[in-house]
Amino acid sequence: MHQLLDGKSIVVLGGTTGLGLSASRAFVGAGARVVAVGLGEAEAAAAQVALGGGAHVFAADARDAATAPRAITEAVSRFGKLDGLYHVAGGSGRRFGDGPLHELTDEGWQATLELNLTSLMRSNRAAVRQFLAQGTGGAILNLSSVLAFSPAPEHFATHAYAAAKAAAIGFSTAIAAHYAPHDIRVNVLAPGLVETPMAQRAAGDATIRAFIQTKQPLDGGRIGQPDDLDAAAVYFLSDGARFVTGQVLAVDGGWSVSP
Repeated sequence: MHQLLDGKSIVVLGGTTGLGLSASRAFVGAGARVVAVGLGEAEAAAAQVALGGGAHVFAADARDAATAPRAITEAVSRFGKLDGLYHVAGGSGRRFGDGPLHELTDEGWQATLELNLTSLMRSNRAAVRQFLAQGTGGAILNLSSVLAFSPAPEHFATHAYAAAKAAAIGFSTAIAAHYAPHDIRVNVLAPGLVETPMAQRAAGDATIRAFIQTKQPLDGGRIGQPDDLDAAAVYFLSDGARFVTGQVLAVDGGWSVSP
């Protein structure tokens, strides 16, 4: 991956923990300059140390309509342009009231979609506006989930989350088609269960761990690690993917092809 992103300016929303921090580290290692945004001042400070001088990190909420434009302005101001956006920000809506449909609350539905879909729309909109203003094209990578198209009803029955992640795919392919003539590429990663702060409930459940041994059978049958997605993220934001748009790549240890 070394230098595949040489000189590129990339914004990562949700870039201070988990998948986003791992990707931000990989982007810097591949030659990019990064603006990473995440919740929490402590997490942002730790991420700044981890990423070093090749990155600028600040704390903000991706649900705030001002956050993505601010991050992109920072990238353009510091690095002269925007080349790529990776939208990782999102998470479980259980605490808001997400769950099986018969238990799903209106508040849980709205909050889960705001966290996982509206924030993504806003960041993508800000990036597209910047790419169009620059006239340079650019790359967007959005994070969905294997649950968008391969449900596991016994263990993962959060129906607003699944809807939001499926909508992220439909949204991404629609804008990929619309902006392809402008050399703006939009692709999607759909991970299986990965060991992140969001996945603590599942990772700590012995029944789910046993389920994952057969549901994600690759590499001994395990929960994924954040860096399992890094090479794919670097690829999609690199010039190596210059002829690729509107694609969904499942990085799921075999989840989507296993019973």
